[in-house]
Amino acid sequence: MAFTGSTEVGKLILQASAGNLKRVSLELGGKSPNVIFADADLETAVPNSVFGFTMLSGQVCCAGTRVFVQEDFHDRFADALTRYTAGVKSGDPLDPKTTVGPLVSKEQFERVKGYLEIGKKEGAKVTAGDDVTDGKGYFVNPTVFTDVKNNMKIAREEIFGPVASVIPFKDENDAVLQGNDTTYGLAAAVWTNDISRAHRVARALKAGTVWVNCYNNIDPISPFGGYKQSGIGRELGRHSLELYTQVKSVYVKL
Repeated sequence: MAFTGSTEVGKLILQASAGNLKRVSLELGGKSPNVIFADADLETAVPNSVFGFTMLSGQVCCAGTRVFVQEDFHDRFADALTRYTAGVKSGDPLDPKTTVGPLVSKEQFERVKGYLEIGKKEGAKVTAGDDVTDGKGYFVNPTVFTDVKNNMKIAREEIFGPVASVIPFKDENDAVLQGNDTTYGLAAAVWTNDISRAHRVARALKAGTVWVNCYNNIDPISPFGGYKQSGIGRELGRHSLELYTQVKSVYVKL
């Protein structure tokens, strides 16, 4: 059984597999940290970070919805992210100018709107979005929250919509500590011009996929899957064959 979906449903499938010990591969939810250091290239990091949490209207398990920004760079980056996000509107997916389409259902639409209200009640500040598009369809405009703490609900739970939380961090160790402070571990990204730092942080982040100075780049030959409650096993690459094959030992006396 190979399943891609929510962590909640993945747990039910794992429980059901106990009946005959069926092997299960689970590619589940995420709350991926997108870590921006002060030496990151602003012009590249901003649009790619927006892409990271708006791709497929944010309905992506590896969406970079927790945007960690180094304190010295925080205000400048948050302002640039806000301006860029404000220019991205959701709309008719058949319109060539549209880059963000609708949410999948009314249920998900109400769920995302509920999280927007939760974020404001928790004390986070909306700097872009927080509105819906008029007309037929379940459209939520890309939204950015600042003044977010990593223990807030909008930073802990998977929203599965185009909503990002900007969270400050002090230094490299703090970035790793906060980035790993989650029940998930599907993906992460690191933005820096220091290649040694990029390798250190990528190694320390507990995530199945880590991007450096990019986001959502997928190659079919590379395994994809998560740590912790983001799943079991790997899809893509030769590692995916482990689920569908058996290893056998045969001893022959000659």
